[in-house]
Amino acid sequence: MSKTLYLMRHGQTLFNQRQLIQGWCDSPLTELGIYQAQIAREYFINQGIQFDQAFSSTSERACDTLEIVTGGKIPYQRVKGLKEWNFGTFEGESEDLNPALPYRDFFVPYGGESESELQERMNQTIQTLMIEATGDTILMVSHGGSIHNFARVWEKYQRTSITGRMTNCCILKFTFSEGVFYLEEVIHHDFSNWQG
Repeated sequence: MSKTLYLMRHGQTLFNQRQLIQGWCDSPLTELGIYQAQIAREYFINQGIQFDQAFSSTSERACDTLEIVTGGKIPYQRVKGLKEWNFGTFEGESEDLNPALPYRDFFVPYGGESESELQERMNQTIQTLMIEATGDTILMVSHGGSIHNFARVWEKYQRTSITGRMTNCCILKFTFSEGVFYLEEVIHHDFSNWQG
């Protein structure tokens, strides 16, 4: 029996706006970030998608996004394993300090995670949640770096490819069947009507 996973990034935050490195540290959603989550909510409603279960990173920006997307009507579980990449002492610093991609082990000497550690954490967390999930349609709200790295673990099974960045409130739709995640769709939203 297969299950469907909607793995979604949070809305824009204050640190995103100010171009500060944001992994395990946190900052609130901006007004635009709230609007983005509302647009994602409209997408799910318009598509007739209803969630049986929902999970969020423990970061406030992810929890707030999930609550907006579900209208606060679905109880959800906060899961540390869904947090963003840990950037160590680079947390809260200017994004100008980031190395060129791929980061690999760059952050390890500074108290952060390696790329492989992040991939293992995300994969183990999401695998466990999906295996234990009692419903068929699952929402998880996480972060750009962690979502992208989870997708890379299952790259050879992709039925579509990720092009460009993981934009705010971007959604990856996976089919989970017999222990394998198949990327079916990458959903970006149109925020051009934002009046902020």
